[in-house]
Amino acid sequence: MNRFVASSAVVLFTGSIALAGVAQAATAQQNKMKECNAEAGKKDLKGDERKEFMKTCLSAKAPEAPAARLTPQQEKMKTCNKEAGEKKLAGDERKKFMKSCLSA
Repeated sequence: MNRFVASSAVVLFTGSIALAGVAQAATAQQNKMKECNAEAGKKDLKGDERKEFMKTCLSAKAPEAPAARLTPQQEKMKTCNKEAGEKKLAGDERKKFMKSCLSA
């Protein structure tokens, strides 16, 4: 009997943790739905126009966070890498090119 009570408690506890995770994950989508719905209301959209707006709004990606932007060094690396690719450089030639490009 004690084993049954103990195992039931574990199952209930684990289940409540899983439900809490699902509730938090749904919150982001719910917030986006709420924002899009409010914006559609401000624009006084109805019918097909509203459906199209909601579809676009809900599928739009969140704006890029400032921390996700590339640093100047990363930008330079990206540019040099692209040039090396366009020149089809490989091996030692690529290393030499990248070194000179990045130090310039």
